[in-house]
Amino acid sequence: DTATGELLHTLTGHTGAVWSVAYQPDGTRLATGGDDGTVRIWDTATGELLHTLTGHTGAVRSVAYQPDGTRLATGGNDGTVRIWDTATGRPLHTLTGHTRAVQSVAYQPDGTRLAAGGNDGTVRIWDTATGRPLHTLTGHTGAVRSVAYQPDGTRLATGGDDGTVRIWDTATGELLHTLTGHTRAVQSVAYQPDGTRLAAGGDDGTVRIWHTATGEPLHTLTGHTRAVQSVAYQPDGTRLAAGGDDGTVRIWHTATGEPLHTLISHTSWVQSVAYQPDGTRLAAGGD
Repeated sequence: DTATGELLHTLTGHTGAVWSVAYQPDGTRLATGGDDGTVRIWDTATGELLHTLTGHTGAVRSVAYQPDGTRLATGGNDGTVRIWDTATGRPLHTLTGHTRAVQSVAYQPDGTRLAAGGNDGTVRIWDTATGRPLHTLTGHTGAVRSVAYQPDGTRLATGGDDGTVRIWDTATGELLHTLTGHTRAVQSVAYQPDGTRLAAGGDDGTVRIWHTATGEPLHTLTGHTRAVQSVAYQPDGTRLAAGGDDGTVRIWHTATGEPLHTLISHTSWVQSVAYQPDGTRLAAGGD
């Protein structure tokens, strides 16, 4: 519960680490991807397991719902992105092109495009209606760990092993900004819901915030004692959550950078954090 920090459910079933969690846009379901190669879909009210999706031949590193909630995209160590029908769990498309593991997937806010970043150092963009490849973005000198669209869909942020965050024009694929400051790999990037700020969490244990229009650094948030694996804004934009290798989830006030809560429940790495769309709950998946 995001108001009190109370633990509401512990969802079990994965036989290895949970790498990624994502809420369906209407908040009724939660998708999780794990080392066991499965994607599991849960009822958020009861914690009941609804579907177990199989098809990936290695760990599932990232899960993301299409904005209208009808499809789910998953990226895995097998180098594929798979698209599923959320109502039935039926597989719809297998998108190929990456030559190594896919680390992160994200839908453009209007649902027309899907971006994926991989260990081959590329970001690939597909047309969601047809599965046709549209762009291959290059520039990172190591694996691309995280991808996120600006809420208006005009820009795409990517974070990588080279310690940089790169901002791309989604229409043309042009590189617009390279944001620096992290001293080690960037594991996660997220836009504030109004699109004015971008947060990134890294292996150096910090969360860094930039102004999206100018690329100006605004805050460096500290507290984690090990790598930050995932960052997520509360839907109203007032809070930022980060999960780290120290087993904690830390919450900050976004306007001031003031630390608000430190949530300790996992006994090992927290790999992914996600807010329920109405902002009342926060999910965290760990090793």
